[in-house]
Amino acid sequence: MASHTPVQPMKPRIPGRGSYSEVLRIGEILRKETVGGILLVATALIALVWANSPASDSYFALRDFKDGYEPWHLELSLGAWAADGLLAIFFFLVGLELKREFVAGDLRQPRKAMVPVAAAVGGAAVPALIYVSVNWASPEAVRGWAIPAATDIAFALAVLAVIGSHLPGALRIFLLTLAVVDDLIAIAIIAVVYTSDIHAQPLLFALVPVAAYALLAQKYRRFFGLKPAAAWLILLPIGIVAWALVHASGAHPTVAGVVLGFTIPVLRSQAPGGPGAGPGLAEVFVHRFRPVSAGFAVPVFAFFSAGVAIGGFEGFASALSDPVAVGVIAGLVLGKPVGIVGTTWLMARFTRAQMDASLKWIDLLGVALLAGIGFTVSLLVAELSFGLGSAANDHVKVAILTASLLAALLAAGILGVRNRHYRRIEADEQVDANQDGVPDVYDQGRGS
Repeated sequence: MASHTPVQPMKPRIPGRGSYSEVLRIGEILRKETVGGILLVATALIALVWANSPASDSYFALRDFKDGYEPWHLELSLGAWAADGLLAIFFFLVGLELKREFVAGDLRQPRKAMVPVAAAVGGAAVPALIYVSVNWASPEAVRGWAIPAATDIAFALAVLAVIGSHLPGALRIFLLTLAVVDDLIAIAIIAVVYTSDIHAQPLLFALVPVAAYALLAQKYRRFFGLKPAAAWLILLPIGIVAWALVHASGAHPTVAGVVLGFTIPVLRSQAPGGPGAGPGLAEVFVHRFRPVSAGFAVPVFAFFSAGVAIGGFEGFASALSDPVAVGVIAGLVLGKPVGIVGTTWLMARFTRAQMDASLKWIDLLGVALLAGIGFTVSLLVAELSFGLGSAANDHVKVAILTASLLAALLAAGILGVRNRHYRRIEADEQVDANQDGVPDVYDQGRGS
């Protein structure tokens, strides 16, 4: 009787190569986010120049101008409207992207998801611990411990798109997953830590439009016979009501964006009804709202949040000497790579995960440094921690901008060298020996 050697389960790779369709999807996201990242940087620079020009009073008057409907707690300044309202669009897409990754993306497989999720947790925890260690003596300053925990998706992906045209797709997938999970952690922190005065009645009322939104999103064809492209016209007003009620409850309204994003159905493959049925609701919403988020919502938020009166070189030096600024810079520039690479190494050392053969640890270090760009969410958490216009918040803004620039430059230096390395060896690889349009490396393990 012949003996059979037991087949050993395949070890998860760090970072996972991902499927070819996933690599193509990430590449498309990178191309779109490049424009958004450029707009983000441009609007932040305009705000900085304006806030430090002779016409600075007009900038702060514009930022602090109030308008809205007071009975629903919506009489907000333009800066608050950008943070509370426009960023809800951004976090709606974060919720959609995260759900898509775990429902239809490569991360629906736990062995592929565990490493980037663990790395995101480490990349949030270590910067927070560094910040706390620097500011331990001041209880008020410790309140900002979550500021260096977040990664800016648009900014980081824009830098990667510019310098990483030949980097392996595995690195791009790893960064996107890392950033999405990172932002989800930040949203959870905002919902739990920075929400103190909750009004139960509007929060309970908010469950009604959220439930209606979820039901209509899941059953829109049955109720209305609508195509996905028309369904958003009905869902959008319901979403706005849910957002307003969450805002009135005292919880940060960006949480409503994430919750509503999670209610949108994500298709595993082709939409029901066959090849002619067209894209699903999630794909339509991403197509419609990503340009609004990357091209308008996030840049406008950056414009109103990044403007800070530095006060020349002396003011700049004074801001960076503040312990809250030191904690933020150390957390983003040092804590992020230590947390991400360290957690990934621990996963490789004590689990069955192993580094993908096509990558080196220096590649992962470059991506981990890139994750130190903590722009959008870090600015939001800073305002929640210290209040708009406070001295501590202004110092933190300077620190966030400085740390994000340092992280981008350090990451660009490493990944730029690695990109040239992969570009040189790319021509020597057998790309499509099977002539099926899919590189051979993605055919490995699929079976014959």
